[in-house]
Amino acid sequence: MDADLAYFLAAACILAAVYGFWHSSLGARETANRIAREACSRAVVQLLDGTVAFAGLRLGRDARGRLTLLRTYTFDYTSDGFERSQGFIVMAGPNLKAVGLAGAPS
Repeated sequence: MDADLAYFLAAACILAAVYGFWHSSLGARETANRIAREACSRAVVQLLDGTVAFAGLRLGRDARGRLTLLRTYTFDYTSDGFERSQGFIVMAGPNLKAVGLAGAPS
């Protein structure tokens, strides 16, 4: 009976961790969408597709030097209505770490 309880508790902990990761990912994506819109607005370019795309996940350090998950998102934009360029956003947990727009397409 004790083994059943241990398996149940382990499964509950794993599910809680997966839910926590999923929930924090949704929040980071919403923040990245807002940042992409603001970056495009400041650069006077048009955000294409209206959303960011998840591009990667890795371990890194936040501004305080603590270990955190770094999520990278990409987005497409145009300055002339014809050529697509790609920008990126790196989120350290719920906070912005970097945002960038590519140079003019060739």
